[in-house]
Amino acid sequence: MRTAVMRCAKVQQSLLKVLSQQTYSCLRTLCTSVGNLNKKLLKPKLNYEYLCNPENTHYIENLVRHRKNIGCIHKVLDLNNKLRLAHENSEEYQKLEQELEEEALKIPNDASPHLWEYGEEPKVLEYVNPKPEFSFPPQEFSQLAHRLDILRTENLGNITGTRSYFFKGALADLEHALIRYTVSRLLREGFTLMSVPDLLYSDIIEGCGMNTKGEHSQVYHIVGPNEGVCLAGTAEMSLGGYLRGRQLEAKELPLRLAAVSRCYRAEGSGHTEERGIFRVHAFTKVEMFGVTAADAGEESHELYSEMVCLQKELYSKLGLHFQVLDMPLHDLGAPAYTKTDMEAWMPGRKMYGEISSASNCTDFQAARLNITYKDTAGRERLAHTVNGTACAVPRLIIALCETFQEAEGTISLPPALHAYLSGPPKITPPANPVRTTWLRNKAFQGPIVPAGAGS
Repeated sequence: MRTAVMRCAKVQQSLLKVLSQQTYSCLRTLCTSVGNLNKKLLKPKLNYEYLCNPENTHYIENLVRHRKNIGCIHKVLDLNNKLRLAHENSEEYQKLEQELEEEALKIPNDASPHLWEYGEEPKVLEYVNPKPEFSFPPQEFSQLAHRLDILRTENLGNITGTRSYFFKGALADLEHALIRYTVSRLLREGFTLMSVPDLLYSDIIEGCGMNTKGEHSQVYHIVGPNEGVCLAGTAEMSLGGYLRGRQLEAKELPLRLAAVSRCYRAEGSGHTEERGIFRVHAFTKVEMFGVTAADAGEESHELYSEMVCLQKELYSKLGLHFQVLDMPLHDLGAPAYTKTDMEAWMPGRKMYGEISSASNCTDFQAARLNITYKDTAGRERLAHTVNGTACAVPRLIIALCETFQEAEGTISLPPALHAYLSGPPKITPPANPVRTTWLRNKAFQGPIVPAGAGS
């Protein structure tokens, strides 16, 4: 009797397991189908009148050449001509329409006219705060962190791989202090704080202007390529996705959003100056994202300028020396109409390193994500989007620790952060450091005895 009951229970468990797997598979397929349906319903609102006007061809061709040679306007024109000759209800028409959209999406945003004068080099707009001086040779961040026992970047191959890190003790506290310092300032400025997902469909990421396909893509895919689920490279993508398909009222604009999120980048670099935590695969960042009207054509530039001023204020109050750069055409990503970078002086590395970027994307992202608004006359118009880094944690930590290091190897953090720290404002070596003895050789050194031998 007991055996029969146990067999029955096992059958029920097996059946539930199969059903749960089938249910999961159905739900997964359904979610993918809904995502694909949304993609079809929310077609990009591309300006074909501009793209397919022969008078604009030479300018667009020149623009593409200066913007990393992504996109081909001649393919767009050729497909548009073929589409005009095809029957509207034919399969050929649908295929050509899809191909035309795919090629048109590759054309980068227009660029501010003044950028054509820059050539290959950015223009230094200003230097903020004096460069720090030392009575001793300043150490690089990795040397400081090793002596203070607050960072681990080595021997992570069996945990997470290269370009990863563990912050420990005072450094983990500094990370959270930087986030609190930044968020509190943004909230005072009227930003709405959002908590965003890390998982996004690839069409959302591409709608924001980042390529998800090909071997040179910086995007991580976490499931099958048919489902297109990716890890977000920045909260800008999640916030753009949040607004996808939304029609806003003019009175809601400008919309200022901010988010703290993990950012995932599959990028790599062979430059020695980008070792350590300078360029990593995952890091924490506070991002600003804004949406404006476009009635006068200056609204997005005003919000963009506001974000740049906020960045300058945040970093100047931290006591960092940095330069503000107006970036040239070849350094603009596909969505940007204009871009401002800020690079902090890192004394241990003896170099300027990028700590933030701000971009005015005009209607590039809004056209791809269907973000619109009703103007005062009740007409539907494409919104403009703006984004900016408020706090990229690893780069700011490098700049702060190298700038405020002391002769004995300690670090006195700037007064602006004191109210946000949980621990003391001075980072000193721990009284009892925990040192890990790494296993250098994982191969078994003894003799291998066959099974059954010696029995």
